[in-house]
Amino acid sequence: MSNPSQFKPAGSATLIGSLPVKDYDQALELILNHTPEIPLWPQLPGSPTEGMLQQFTVGFPGFCEEEGRAFFRTSDPDFADQQLAFFEAYLAAAEDLAGLENSPFVSSEDRVPGLYRFRQRLQENPPAGLRAVKGQITGPFTLLTGLKDEQQRDAWFDPTINEIVIKGLALRAAWQVRFLAAAEKPVLLFLDEPALAGLGSSAYISVSLEAIGQSLDEVLTSIREAGGLAGIHVCANTDWDFLLDRQLDVLSFDAYGFFDRLAGNKKGLYRFLERGGILAWGLVPTGEPKAIMAETAEALAQRWEQQAEQIVNEDWDRAKILQQTLITPSCGTGSLTIEEAMRVLELTRDLSAILRQRYL
Repeated sequence: MSNPSQFKPAGSATLIGSLPVKDYDQALELILNHTPEIPLWPQLPGSPTEGMLQQFTVGFPGFCEEEGRAFFRTSDPDFADQQLAFFEAYLAAAEDLAGLENSPFVSSEDRVPGLYRFRQRLQENPPAGLRAVKGQITGPFTLLTGLKDEQQRDAWFDPTINEIVIKGLALRAAWQVRFLAAAEKPVLLFLDEPALAGLGSSAYISVSLEAIGQSLDEVLTSIREAGGLAGIHVCANTDWDFLLDRQLDVLSFDAYGFFDRLAGNKKGLYRFLERGGILAWGLVPTGEPKAIMAETAEALAQRWEQQAEQIVNEDWDRAKILQQTLITPSCGTGSLTIEEAMRVLELTRDLSAILRQRYL
């Protein structure tokens, strides 16, 4: 299992997944130029083969893509055979992760082309100062509440599909960690879980926190057992105590919009930091174009100082907090214009540099 205390990001910058370009080489140039210490593989929402609900689910029993719609169908005559073969492959791979490379849990290059291009680029020409690499996968709660079954119900509520997706994602995440480990650097793998912003709402009133926690922990534990550092990214407010209690190495959050909500959970935050947890401080705004273009790196540095001051105590000063901090945008930039996305990347790079120069 990974030991998060062995890796200290020390205010390094990294990004959150998506970029508004159509060319993977262009995306990698932007990533490596702005975040060379902890680069990530790019997701391009404009690509027809991508889509956060589809790209990690293809190949699972019952998963269908028809007429532009993705859903699960369990009524096909061969579904039971598919399910049996899936769980046999799961048990074999879970027992020996080395077998993942020849398993159904490999993410294919046509579905995650940015991942394959990224690893190739790192092998051919790694950036100077490379400290770690970052990947991402859609989390189980977001995926299972985003996709439907044949009756148009959230797939979360079908116990058969629920088990297939959680176990399938766990091993796809483990495979991705091992795939990125070719760079011979620590691997950070984030679960993208925007649906967790709905916890406590009427939409999920029949969903138990315990069940969500078990699903997250199964995937997070698989990441850690594969040697990665396991993160969760939520780009809005959520139940922070619930998340801080997960099998988690990195908490990625929108600090620009929701820091005060997280800071209200000081006991959980200190427990998390004491065990080596890393805060991916999403302080560069991505939600409002006006805010993106109006902010400066210095103003954001002052904002970080004000926020960090809320959790400073006799054990944690700003320098020590920054040692366990990643500087990131609040979310991905895939829905922005290229001009806005470039501004986000520049602010992320420059904010990291200011804080590191000031405190480390």
